Amino acid sequence: MNQKKPIHNAKRKHIHPEYDVLYDWLYATGSLTQQLTQLGQGQFHVEPKQSYFQRPTRQDTVFLQVSHQHTAWFREVLLYGSENMPWVKARSIFPIMGLQKKARIFKTLGQKPIGHFLFQRTTPLCERRVFLTEHGWARQSRYTWHGYNFMVEEIFLPSFVGFLKQKNLG
Repeated sequence: MNQKKPIHNAKRKHIHPEYDVLYDWLYATGSLTQQLTQLGQGQFHVEPKQSYFQRPTRQDTVFLQVSHQHTAWFREVLLYGSENMPWVKARSIFPIMGLQKKARIFKTLGQKPIGHFLFQRTTPLCERRVFLTEHGWARQSRYTWHGYNFMVEEIFLPSFVGFLKQKNLG
């Protein structure tokens, strides 16, 4: 992944014009799937790009609180709302050890969003960090779900920022 520039104790005041527009999205709690569906007036879909097994970076294993020796299953998708352009590029990292119990359901997502399972009848613990990448503002969330840690990284793409500005939502 790209060089990450963490924002610690960020104030909303003029760090970056896109940060101001995205602030509420970067720090929102709950299901991004549900929030994007609502914004898209019921329109939402996931386009899977790739999935693969690999060792996470040291930075990701520290955030996940797992050994850097462990392999993980990665899933990369694009999230669309009511526009033809994707709004969010998402990457999930599931340490392989956790995919053997309840979390194995995440391995069979296909075109379904993670939020469909993650927030169904539960409110998982979440730790989040926000940073700027070359592709846009991103948030990484470490979820603890049924005792299992995994990470979801969501990059809010320029097309989403443009949509928010056009609708005067930022």
